[in-house]
Formats: sequence, C-alpha cells, structure tokens
Amino acid sequence: MKVVLRTPEKEERELKGPKRVRELLAELGVNPEGVIVARGEELLTLDDEVADEDTVEVISAVSGGRA
Repeated sequence: MKVVLRTPEKEERELKGPKRVRELLAELGVNPEGVIVARGEELLTLDDEVADEDTVEVISAVSGGRA
C-alpha cells in the first residue's frame, strides 16, 4: 500500500498489506493519538483494514487556538 505521511513534512512509503490501521501506525512508529488516517475522503478508525492496493494519508492532528 502507498502511505503518505503528513507529519508535518510530506513523505511517501510503500508497505505490504492488508493490515489494520493500528498495525500500520505501529509499523511506522506513529502515535495514533496524534494523527488521523484517511483513505480518499473516508476517515479510518484504528480497527479499519487497509488493502495492499490502497493509498492512505496519515495526517498530523494540530490543535491550538487563542488563550
């Protein structure tokens, strides 16, 4: 599968699938509490499975605002 990391730099990686999102993030060394994972327009949960032919994006969740 193609994985596009936007954390915050853009980086692309190829991984073997299928695997669950939680396994994908663990393999990449990414903390699941700090990102969202999307396949096209669909947001994925940690239990969703990603197929070998899929492209997913791992996007850093940014929070903040004014005090």
